[in-house]
Amino acid sequence: MTPTQGFDEHAPVFVISVAAELSGMHPQTLRQYDRLGLVTPSRSAGRGRRYSARDVAKLRQVQRLSQEEGINLAGIKRILELEDQVRAMHEQLGAVQRAVEQQLSPASARRVFAADSDGQVTSLSRGQRPERQQAGALVLWRPRRS
Repeated sequence: MTPTQGFDEHAPVFVISVAAELSGMHPQTLRQYDRLGLVTPSRSAGRGRRYSARDVAKLRQVQRLSQEEGINLAGIKRILELEDQVRAMHEQLGAVQRAVEQQLSPASARRVFAADSDGQVTSLSRGQRPERQQAGALVLWRPRRS
């Protein structure tokens, strides 16, 4: 199952019978995996399990690791936890890379900085003035002309 454009793969839309059919498992197996924490679906208002397309893909992965690779459920749980950590770190790395790229962009090279009397440096947008402190001095610097 591949998500199509505009389809949220994390949306909890499948009841347990549909998720079991899509993953090729018995509903009782899905309940057991939920109890073990392998695949934890969302819950509806009536406490019924609701699986997303991402959950179904994860169920298929659990089945493949178990049947084809011979990995026990504890090992599968650890693999899934590590994959989630790697995914989260990739997202965090992407956010950091975007922030660095933004800082290195030509527009950021024209930024203005202000320093207060304590030496705190603040980045300002062009045309923005720093907040005035109650105590402090304003220093103007003009280069000497020869």
